[in-house]
Amino acid sequence: MAYRSILVHLDHDRGCAGRVAAAVEVARRLDAHLIGLYPTAEYVMPAFAARGLPAEVLEIHRRQAMERAEAGVAAFRKAAERGGIAYEARLEPCTDVDVPDVLSLHLRYADLAVLGQPNPQDPASPGRSLLENVVLACGRPALIVPFIGASKPPGGNVMIAWDGGREAARAVADSLPLLEAASSVSVMVVNASSGSADHGEEPGADIATHLARHGVKVEVHHSEASDISIGDALLSRISDEGTDLLVMGAYGHSRLRELVLGGVTRTILDHMTVPVLMSH
Repeated sequence: MAYRSILVHLDHDRGCAGRVAAAVEVARRLDAHLIGLYPTAEYVMPAFAARGLPAEVLEIHRRQAMERAEAGVAAFRKAAERGGIAYEARLEPCTDVDVPDVLSLHLRYADLAVLGQPNPQDPASPGRSLLENVVLACGRPALIVPFIGASKPPGGNVMIAWDGGREAARAVADSLPLLEAASSVSVMVVNASSGSADHGEEPGADIATHLARHGVKVEVHHSEASDISIGDALLSRISDEGTDLLVMGAYGHSRLRELVLGGVTRTILDHMTVPVLMSH
């Protein structure tokens, strides 16, 4: 398995440059073709509001959306050319409500999505709903880059959040090109009980053996988190170990349950400090 085609979401929020930089680095390292997709995300006013506006005002809105898109595509081209990679840029006119569907459609013809963490302080950031909808609908792994960018190129020192579930197994399989190229990989098991149906007699041992057969240099670590959440335990370990990429399954519980009760996916999306590769 290899990534031959990577697609990065382009927009005009403040985190886009860092997202593109991470995508260019991954494409360069893995010799992949990088696609920059900018859905224009033109805002559609409700009919009752648009009726009272002059046509010139609506045209200004459309023109501004197109100008932002063209500027974003131009910045992507410059970054890709500096990185010396094969690339293409796509500009897809659509409305703001259609952006998740447009992204998901294009991503079904790529091997990896590169998306941005929502930034609650940036009005231009599309918010968590876009990210969640794309991760759940596109059928591809998503490399999510923090809105502050990545301090190091992702994929040198990788941590796998392993719970023995379907989503975690999918994420490990989807991340193999990055794991095989990594300098070090750790399997992190939090609050696992030996002999359980998901983990077997030695939690993490089976997935480590599987990865070793792929030539991955892997170690297994265990942690007990009694006074903090599993998500916070992972974030703490990431800081302690100098991890530059976290691999994990997305939404092992239903999204409604995670939204109501909280969950590992939600904690990581809100507080990530390094890029995270998620699969569902």
